[in-house]
Amino acid sequence: MKPPVSYFTTISEAQSEGPGPLASPRHLLDYVTEHWEDNFVTLDLKTKELVELFVKRPFFLLASVDAPLYQRYQRSITLGLENSLEWFVIENDRIVFGPDARLMQESVDEQAPTIALRSFRNLVNVHVANNFDSIPALYSHLDDINLLNPGRLRPDWDTYFMTLASLASHRSNCMKRRVGAVLVREKRIVSTGYNGTPRWLKNCNEGGCRICNGTLPTDGERECICLHAEENAISEAGRERVGIGAVLYCNTCPCERCTIKIIQSGVKEVVYNLEYKVDQHSAALFKEAGVILRKHALPAEI
Repeated sequence: MKPPVSYFTTISEAQSEGPGPLASPRHLLDYVTEHWEDNFVTLDLKTKELVELFVKRPFFLLASVDAPLYQRYQRSITLGLENSLEWFVIENDRIVFGPDARLMQESVDEQAPTIALRSFRNLVNVHVANNFDSIPALYSHLDDINLLNPGRLRPDWDTYFMTLASLASHRSNCMKRRVGAVLVREKRIVSTGYNGTPRWLKNCNEGGCRICNGTLPTDGERECICLHAEENAISEAGRERVGIGAVLYCNTCPCERCTIKIIQSGVKEVVYNLEYKVDQHSAALFKEAGVILRKHALPAEI
């Protein structure tokens, strides 16, 4: 890891073993772009406009480090800052939400720069919660999460397709659970699907499926009319487009009903994220049919 790159500091090139002070954000961007295979850290991007200038580059990662409010207040006391808790909360709100007449108080230093951290939240790649009791414990955590993992900026294929399956699940209209699926062949998307009632029928969340909505007893005389995400993805593709070596990504492990249809469609591998109550039975059927079943966990929130 290279020392911090800065265009504000006056660290000499000999001291920093880096480029030394740079004249502007544009010079900084040009330098790290030219040396993009090296790792740099900078703390000098203090506005949203500057961050947006850098975040367009595929090698730039923005990390947010925060801690519980009261814990930060206690740390300020240990540093000798003798401010009231009320002042600390007001100052925190000003920094996070920006200037607002409803938040400003006479006790706030109005000359201090307003960063408006809330405006950065959609640009952050990694959120780190620093609720540790010591600096070494924080450093140990940073080692564990491996900030330099290339997958944080460019996800591997499994994470990419599983993320798309999870995104597809947000289109679900089923009242029981949200499930999404993506059918892939040779790393190309063939079709997607999510669970809910068939087309032309009233959506499940509008009362279209009385079983899911709990208005009809599951006495065996009627079945849930919702199509599952896997069924939709396979039916949209059709057997001919499924082809040889197709992989089905599901954010939830397929049920038995979907398992037999997946086997019949010719899919050769199923990748799932969340467990389901009939996992073991589905796994046995997939094994018998020679279909690979494996679990892939999406990167955890830090």
